[in-house]
Amino acid sequence: MARADEKEAADFLAVHPETVQIQAFLTDPSGVARGKVLRPEELATAYRDGRPLPCSIQSLDMLGADVLETGLVWEEGDSDRPCFPVAGTLTHAPWHDVPTAQVILASYERDGSPTPADPRHALQRTVNALEAMGLKPVVAIELEFYLVDRDAAASRRLAPPAAPNGFAPAHLQAYLMQDLEDFSPVLNDIFDGAKKMGLPARTLISEYAPGQFEIVLEHRDDAMRAADDAILYKRLVKGVADRHGLVATFMAKPYADLSGSGMHVHVSLAGEGKDNLFAGEGSNLTPHLAHAIGGLEAAMAESMAFFAPNANSYRRFRKNSYAPLAPTWAVDNRSVPLRVTAGRPETRHLEHRVCGADANPYVALAAVLAGIAEGIEKKIEPSEPVTGDGYGQREATLPLNWWKALETARNSSFLAERLGKEFTNIFLTIKEVECDRFFASVSDVDVEWYLRNA
Repeated sequence: MARADEKEAADFLAVHPETVQIQAFLTDPSGVARGKVLRPEELATAYRDGRPLPCSIQSLDMLGADVLETGLVWEEGDSDRPCFPVAGTLTHAPWHDVPTAQVILASYERDGSPTPADPRHALQRTVNALEAMGLKPVVAIELEFYLVDRDAAASRRLAPPAAPNGFAPAHLQAYLMQDLEDFSPVLNDIFDGAKKMGLPARTLISEYAPGQFEIVLEHRDDAMRAADDAILYKRLVKGVADRHGLVATFMAKPYADLSGSGMHVHVSLAGEGKDNLFAGEGSNLTPHLAHAIGGLEAAMAESMAFFAPNANSYRRFRKNSYAPLAPTWAVDNRSVPLRVTAGRPETRHLEHRVCGADANPYVALAAVLAGIAEGIEKKIEPSEPVTGDGYGQREATLPLNWWKALETARNSSFLAERLGKEFTNIFLTIKEVECDRFFASVSDVDVEWYLRNA
């Protein structure tokens, strides 16, 4: 992984001398941003020598508590690792009143090798594997999110927010233009921020629930940059929402009775002198596309803990929910997890529809590309395509609860081989401990169900 040249920092500050602070952060295995705020005079040194961050940052659960079982705390003396800026990610954080920039960091060992627990390196490993096969992944990531009322969120009782014009969405109005009009001050600021940050934000839609939206990020022929885009985009949406007195959430399932939020990964492959090795039409698949589907089907159950990494993630997976229950595929069909797109033959790609919006983009994309590489390398044939309702035609064979998904992943040799043994072990250890902690807590639902009835 090429490190950024410190000239990038000098050039940025020369063009933006008003910059007061720089948020330098990495993404931990759970997808949480953790880092430091630097002053402009510190930026060049960060590029040249890295910024130290404790190795235990990569051992934390969603609440920021150490997972000692990773071996990244006391066994390492909680020592620092140098973290270097990622080339091309130094950009604005336009939702701040104080002129603020931000930059993504990647963690390295003291000998210069990639830190095994850093999820960005796990993704790089899968990209490298495809490139060694002469294949270049072309990727776009779509993320659905909810805007919720801030006071309700603060009281842990979620509710749709009132729009700036005073009207609150209250119906299942998919693709409703009025919702886009009502929330246009927020959404326009997101688009303006994306432009300032260099994010390729494109189509905007109102989803199938009050306060739920999706902004499409255009594809990149650099898979690492596509994942970086998703990380920066989530920060932008949350920051702009906060400026407007709202909360933006990428929880997989904020409301029990409304649709979940997904992260859809769009991917094709270039190589062998062709821009798109998936190009075609109808049910006739190129060998690369067929084997990619075969690999993703074969690896889907093992990968569920990476696609759905949290307890709340599994509340999405219900019949007729647009979240899958079985590893299937079809052409232009949203009732299956692997959707081959229609449209012009040269634009054909695969839409992977398993992940929740709460998944770590680096980890989820790494698992998707690993499945594709597995299928192509081993020439795994896909199942027969689904026609019509995918929910009624195949048995639900995916692990649809957290502990079962973790157990299935733990028994996988595929994940350790493709994503790296150390990373896979650390990620699963964090989530296994987190799962135990989650189910040891007593929730409001426990009290409601059992206080007087038990």
